[in-house]
Amino acid sequence: MVRLQKYLADCGVASRRGSEEIIKSGRVAINGETATEMGVKVDEDNDLVTVDGSEVRPAKKHVYIMLNKPAGFVTTVSDDKERDTVMELVSDISDRIYPVGRLDYDTEGLLLMTNDGDLTYKITHPKNNVEKTYIAEVTGKIDMSTITRLRRGVVIDGVKTSPAEVNVIGATQLGTRIEITIHEGRNRQVRKMFESVGCIVKRLKRTREAGLTLGHLPLGKWRRLSESEINMLKKIGTGKVSSKEKSRSMYGEKAAKGKPAKPRPKKKPRYSGNGINKNKSGRKTP
Repeated sequence: MVRLQKYLADCGVASRRGSEEIIKSGRVAINGETATEMGVKVDEDNDLVTVDGSEVRPAKKHVYIMLNKPAGFVTTVSDDKERDTVMELVSDISDRIYPVGRLDYDTEGLLLMTNDGDLTYKITHPKNNVEKTYIAEVTGKIDMSTITRLRRGVVIDGVKTSPAEVNVIGATQLGTRIEITIHEGRNRQVRKMFESVGCIVKRLKRTREAGLTLGHLPLGKWRRLSESEINMLKKIGTGKVSSKEKSRSMYGEKAAKGKPAKPRPKKKPRYSGNGINKNKSGRKTP
């Protein structure tokens, strides 16, 4: 017996949080009876679960992909406002998958998608402090005081954010380019953090999440995760992610394997002003 929202996530309908919203809306039925309670449990072998009248079953195989989401797409399976969703960008995948967490409508960059409910739960649960890195192009006054405030945490929606890693990269036509790393997932958090210090985000892109890096994946395209990347994600919350796995995910396979050590150059003899060799102690030698 499993909770209904977990069962729906395992079926690839939506994440657990997304499944809860679907249940609340009255779209889910168990053996013909509409389910609206979160705590209800499902017998995976005997109960018939339907969403919008269609039967759903747990996925036979798990799919894990990374999408470079463009701005102008909502990070949901469906949208009642009939806006474009990220599902349109992965329509060539036959398996039912859903987004892991959310990326704002006007934000682009790395978005993980899967039908693995347990992994989605690990990545999105606040207790695991999964890091997310963004590149923001902002307008407004950026000085050391502003950076320090962002690093220490600022108050948004009445609650102070956790400390963040913040570094200025350089200037652009849109303003100042800043890299910021957070481990929370509050609504429009990065934009609101900058607004709290008098800056406006003109462009925002997520470049890294859960140790995975977007790299050179073209905008609007997706790729399947490698076995090593999947294994690393599954270790979230266990404290077992190795430095080699982190290196591989952030910098690629070559970095993980390491480069052969270069031979150390021979030390050149040291000379005094008159051309006489000196040893380490500084004494002259014939």
